[in-house]
Amino acid sequence: MLQGLSHSAQGAKSWPFEQARALLARILRLRLSDAERDLAATLIAAGKAREAVATLEPLQRSVIFETGYGPSGLPHVGTFGEVARTTMVRTAFRALTDDAIPTRLIAFSDDMDGMRKVPPGLPNQEMLQEDLEKSLSVVRDPFGTHESFAAHNNARLRAFLDGFGFDYEFMSSTEAYRSGRFDATLLVALERFDAIQKIMLPTLGEERRATYSPFLPVSPRTGKVLQVPTLERHVDRGTIVFADEDGTLTEVPVTGGHVKMQWKPDWALRWVALGVDYEMAGKDLIDSVKVSSQVCRVLGGTPPEGFNYELFLDEGGQKISKTKGNGFSMEEWLRYATPESLAYYMFQSPKSAKRLHFDVAPKATDEYLQQLDAFNRKKAEGANEPQIDNPVWHVHRGDPPAEGAPISFALMLNLVSAANASTKEILWGFISRYIPGATPADHPLLDRLAGYAINYYEDFVKPAKTFRVPTDQERAAIQDLAARLRALPAGADAEAIQNEVFEAGKAGGFEPLRAWFTALYEVLLGQSQGPRFGSFVAIFGVERTLELIDKALAGDLVAADHVPAT
Repeated sequence: MLQGLSHSAQGAKSWPFEQARALLARILRLRLSDAERDLAATLIAAGKAREAVATLEPLQRSVIFETGYGPSGLPHVGTFGEVARTTMVRTAFRALTDDAIPTRLIAFSDDMDGMRKVPPGLPNQEMLQEDLEKSLSVVRDPFGTHESFAAHNNARLRAFLDGFGFDYEFMSSTEAYRSGRFDATLLVALERFDAIQKIMLPTLGEERRATYSPFLPVSPRTGKVLQVPTLERHVDRGTIVFADEDGTLTEVPVTGGHVKMQWKPDWALRWVALGVDYEMAGKDLIDSVKVSSQVCRVLGGTPPEGFNYELFLDEGGQKISKTKGNGFSMEEWLRYATPESLAYYMFQSPKSAKRLHFDVAPKATDEYLQQLDAFNRKKAEGANEPQIDNPVWHVHRGDPPAEGAPISFALMLNLVSAANASTKEILWGFISRYIPGATPADHPLLDRLAGYAINYYEDFVKPAKTFRVPTDQERAAIQDLAARLRALPAGADAEAIQNEVFEAGKAGGFEPLRAWFTALYEVLLGQSQGPRFGSFVAIFGVERTLELIDKALAGDLVAADHVPAT
């Protein structure tokens, strides 16, 4: 599926391929000698990546992608975005290298971090208060379903990622520390303690600097992850000395899970110990990435490739916060639109700030469907070049479905509105007449869109519907449109209907013509925007549309909506 694309991938313009080429340059630079690098680059450019990998053993080692997760809360839209975008870069890299260089994606849970405050809204608050400052992997599960709070949220993360079909390896911070996976790098950190402090202390406030240590010891007495100074270091035996909570001087090894590193040094530790080649992060972490990169170099590593994506904003342009609850949640998006449309939204301009509000879901859904139609149309036409810059190629990891939806989401929404449809069965009554023989089984995506449209209409459109009576100019034009619709031959298609709609607007003297369509939507549908009107009439039916016009001209729609005429 991803083989035979390397030539096209070398010139692809979409951002995942830009990232993939930068990542490949890193791999060749760090793993190969000058002569080997020239050979590898020549072979890969010639579409012979498999020969390069077979010839050069360092290229047979996996390229490591990483995403991070803080298990103090449930996975959310940001979690999805980071894994989805990283997966897009991974897919592009595989295509660029003819899928010859192995890759892995690690979803890393920072579950050894101490719980510094009790998350609000959880059950058993008193119990959680008792476990404050302990590792999340030790804190008792307030839901009583898992051995720890972290285990509960980690399970939710895995179910979340599995539900979207992501290919990843889950990794626990606690397991990595306790198993010895980080031991060698921790001993390097102990040896280079002063160099790490030289990087970290200038980034801290005066009070924090006085007590800061990159090592957070786990108290042997209480199990709490302590934020205390390192009083002594013993590089020869790999230990530190600190004052425990009761003041007792305590010596513990930095290995085996007896300490955890502060989060910026911890990030660098992971990059080095796991050999991470690629990790992206939000714009709010730019300074953190710079600091962690410096620590990474002190530890003997090279910071990974990656970029800083912009954050999502709410309706008012404010940064979305889980604590404030001011954004459009993952659960909400999936109630109103497809996961593919969310992945499409994540693909679009990741370095530009975007609103994540309820009104972006329908637009993203239709844009996704348009791109899918364009992809399949060019494929059917036998396009010479693979369409690897089309967003749906990235959304579907190189394998978009062969069929989209013959009805747009916007049209489906307006059909729900005009028909007052409360069930998918009602909608399918219209759809099956518009597409003879169509069934939910034959058009599963269309069936899903019908369900999303009903949910969206009930929650957002219906409460905001405001019909108005037409002006004299609009009334005359709508009457003209009704006459034109009655004169159409039976079975007239959407294009023929649309032509008559245009002609009625032109004859009515609307300038710009957009004002005519706005009038139709506001008078007939109670909203200021809508789909292509000819398509709406074709699926809703000419006779039903004429009935809707009669009600609007009689003022029945306004009266039913209890909205004063304007």
